[in-house]
Amino acid sequence: QVQLVESGGGLVQAGGSLRLSCSASGSIFSINTMGWYRQAPGKQRELVATTTSGGNINYADSVKGRFTISRDNAKNMVYLQMNSLKPEDTAVYYCNLVQRITLAAASRRDYWGQGTQVTVSS
Repeated sequence: QVQLVESGGGLVQAGGSLRLSCSASGSIFSINTMGWYRQAPGKQRELVATTTSGGNINYADSVKGRFTISRDNAKNMVYLQMNSLKPEDTAVYYCNLVQRITLAAASRRDYWGQGTQVTVSS
């Protein structure tokens, strides 16, 4: 079992910045993918950014050039630096971890944090 705890959300003005942190604990394997998703009211949950333990990174088009994801494998933490925030970034942001106990697809396990609210005022 894995537990994820997010922090760093809050209320900021458009153009401002926030840094989200996620701390992972439990049965975490060395090879995994961690990332951030968000869900705005009335919207589907969407991918924001992911990073693998090997360093590969993917961003949603809507945040490219503004957000930066990073991780500290030794501390089992992942971060999301959010700059130039826009009102449309307002959402609950969720930390995510995906890992496999083997290479078999059936062994995939997906874990989520409780979410942290980010509100960007216009």
